[in-house]
Amino acid sequence: MAALEERSGPDWQELDKEHYLHPFTDHKDLHKKKSRIITHAEGSYIYDADGNRILDAMSGLWCVNAGYGRDELIEAAAAQMRELPYYNSFFQCAHPPSIALAKLLQEVSPPQMNRVFFTGSGSESNDTIVRMVRRYWDLMGQPERQTIISRHNAYHGSTVAAASLGGMKPMHRQGGLPIPGIVHVDQPYWFGSDHSQTPDEFGLQAARAIETAINEIGADKIAAFIGEPIQGAGGVIVPPDTYWPEVQRICDEYGVLLISDEVITGFGRLGEWFGADFYGTRPDFMPFAKGVTSGYLPLGGVLVSDRVAETLIDKGGEFYHGYTYSGHPAACAVAIANINILRNEGLVERVKNDIGPYLQKKWHSLGEHPLVGETRMVGLMGAFEIVQDKDSLGRFDEDLGVGTICRDFLVNNGLVMRAVGDTIVAAPPFILSHAEADEMVEIAWKCLDLTQKAIE
Repeated sequence: MAALEERSGPDWQELDKEHYLHPFTDHKDLHKKKSRIITHAEGSYIYDADGNRILDAMSGLWCVNAGYGRDELIEAAAAQMRELPYYNSFFQCAHPPSIALAKLLQEVSPPQMNRVFFTGSGSESNDTIVRMVRRYWDLMGQPERQTIISRHNAYHGSTVAAASLGGMKPMHRQGGLPIPGIVHVDQPYWFGSDHSQTPDEFGLQAARAIETAINEIGADKIAAFIGEPIQGAGGVIVPPDTYWPEVQRICDEYGVLLISDEVITGFGRLGEWFGADFYGTRPDFMPFAKGVTSGYLPLGGVLVSDRVAETLIDKGGEFYHGYTYSGHPAACAVAIANINILRNEGLVERVKNDIGPYLQKKWHSLGEHPLVGETRMVGLMGAFEIVQDKDSLGRFDEDLGVGTICRDFLVNNGLVMRAVGDTIVAAPPFILSHAEADEMVEIAWKCLDLTQKAIE
C-alpha cells in the first residue's frame, strides 16, 4: 500500500497512459486529456489525486447502492478469504457462502424464483441467458425456438452474446454483431418520438412491436423477449405505464419466455427489490449483478423461474456452461452482507418512501431550466433531456456534443453524472442524504447555466 501512496497524480496518469487500455474509451482522446485518478471514497463521495471531493451521483457504474466505506462488506470479504478464499462449483462441489446466498436471494425475489445460477458479471449473466433459454426450448421438444427479441438502444453487456442482445449500433459495428437469432424492435422512448400519441398510446404501440415481430418470424421460432425494466445506459428510458402490462400479455399469449434484465434495477434501485416487482411482471429469468454486492466484489447471476429450472433439472442432463468464478465464496459472502445491510437499514424502503421522493421533487425542478426539455426519475434512477428549444423540444446538432459539455462541467464542479448523447443521467447511492440531494441538484443547475453560456 505504501508503494502506491508514494506516486503522485501525474505519475499515475503517465503509467495509465503507457499501460492501461480502458473500457468504453477513445484511447487517443484520453491520452490528450489524461485520466482522473480516483484514490479513495467514503459515503456518497469519491476523491481524486488532486484532492477534489466529488459527489458520485452514478454510484460508480449504477452499483454502489450501500455507499462507499462499508466496513461490514470489507470484513465479510476478509473473513471469507481467511476461511476459504476460493473453490469452484464444478464437479458436484459447493461451499456454504454460495448456498446461503442462493437461499437469501430466494427470500427477496418474486415467488416463482427459487433457484440461481451464479456468474461474475452482468455480461456473463446475459450470455448465460442465451444458453439457458435455448437449452430450455430444446428440452421442451421445440429446438426451433431460437430467436430472442430485444430492443434498439438496449444495453445488456459487452461480451459477444450480451452485446448482441443489446441494441446499440456503435457496438454492433465492431465485431460483426449481432450474432444470429437475435432481433430488435423499437424502444418505449416517448420523449424521442414525434409526440403524435399520448404516452399511454405510445407505450401500447411500442409493446405491440414485439407482437408484430413474433407474427412476422413465427411464434414457433421465438424463444424469449428481453428488456431492462428501465433502460439504463440507453438514457434512463422510463416506459409509459401501459408498456409492461402489454408486454406481459404478449409473452403469455404466445408462450414466449420473459427476461427482466435486473443488472441495474435489481436490489432496490426503483424502491422495490427488483424492477419486475415495480412493474408487476412475472419474468422467467432475472439476470443480475452490480447492486448485489454494491460493487465491492464482482458477482452476477441469473434467477431462474421454477418452470425453467425444473425442466433443466428433470430433463436436462449436464448443462455445458459455467465459469471459474461462478459463486466465488468471497463475493458471495459480500453479497450476503450487502443484502443484510439493505434489509436491516431499510434502504430499499428508504428509496421508495424517503430519499427517492425527496430527490425526485428536487430533480423535477431542473425542468424549469431553459435547456431542459424533460425530467424523469423513478426511485433513484433519473435523467434530464437537454434541448435547444423547450417548445418544440428540438435538439442541438449532435456534433456540438452539448451533453458532453454539460457532463464535463458537472465533474469539474464536484458532481459525477453521465451523458448519453444530450441526456444526462443519474443513479446516486441509497444512503444519499437530503443535504447531498440538495447539493446534487444545485450543482446540476449551475452546470446547466455554464453549458448555456458555453454554447452561446
